[in-house]
Amino acid sequence: MTLQLAIIGTGWFSKVHADLLAGMEDVALVAVCGSSRAKGEEMAQAYGAAGYGDVTEMLDAHKLDAVYICVPPQSHGAIERSLIKRGIPFFIEKPLAASTAIPASLLQDIKERNLLTSVGYHFRYQENIRRLKETLSGDKVGMIVGQWMGGMPGVAWWRNQEQSGGQFTEQTTHIVDLLRYLAGEVVEVYGMFGNRIMHEQHEDVTVSDVGTVSLKLESGIVANISNTCVLPGEIGRINLSFYNDRGLLDWNPERLLEVRSGDSTEYNNTGNPYLEESEAFLHAVRTGDRSRILSDYEDGYKTLKVTCAAYDSAQNGLPVKLHL
Repeated sequence: MTLQLAIIGTGWFSKVHADLLAGMEDVALVAVCGSSRAKGEEMAQAYGAAGYGDVTEMLDAHKLDAVYICVPPQSHGAIERSLIKRGIPFFIEKPLAASTAIPASLLQDIKERNLLTSVGYHFRYQENIRRLKETLSGDKVGMIVGQWMGGMPGVAWWRNQEQSGGQFTEQTTHIVDLLRYLAGEVVEVYGMFGNRIMHEQHEDVTVSDVGTVSLKLESGIVANISNTCVLPGEIGRINLSFYNDRGLLDWNPERLLEVRSGDSTEYNNTGNPYLEESEAFLHAVRTGDRSRILSDYEDGYKTLKVTCAAYDSAQNGLPVKLHL
């Protein structure tokens, strides 16, 4: 059976997924919907698909097996509702929105219909994350420290707090998600954010450009995740480190470093996690077996709750307790 698929969104991530789908057997990308018909048709042309500027028109025109949603945080809500109403499984890029209100409502409808969903936390599908998860299963972790240090993306919506949710929700969400996936649920969050540089260099910047967040996990582990978007050019650092009495485990997107009593082992990452997350989702669409999906909508919502709690804490200056 050839799956009939569509993509909503025409940005960089849409093209990443479209290119992967184009290389798969028994998969047909039949439609692309953009914020305008012109954008939809422009991207669709490269894949021999039909282009649209209206989601309802696209859904009426095709019998779709699944849809990929790759839109900015502020664009969520009506798209998902249209798919839920029709019972169409969807893969959605992170974050689920800029705040929790819309996803909380959508989650109830998704659970009522038992709709198949998958969220694009691709790092979960890395070989080194699998290796790290297995190693940690035998460790009692003391502390975890994470970072997402880089520059400010050029798109206007990213610089707007109401539209993007800020760096911690839109970007550093990957580190928060890995923290949850590898070490368990977060029960308390205390965030401190600041505006140091970017609002002086660019117009209409309402997101914080520096921030640090302390987190307490249900297990008792204490963690800290910091981020900044003030760095120039290609300079940056993304990592998550685990400390205990056996040594240090340090992960970044390229490799995993294990240090035990002076001995160190480095594992380079191999494979394509974007491909693996798609294969897991499409396997579930074909067979109903969801076991290979590592993050569904409900799980993605839990990560969003943590990142939004950090923003709320930074606003009111008080820790925020999360209810599991």
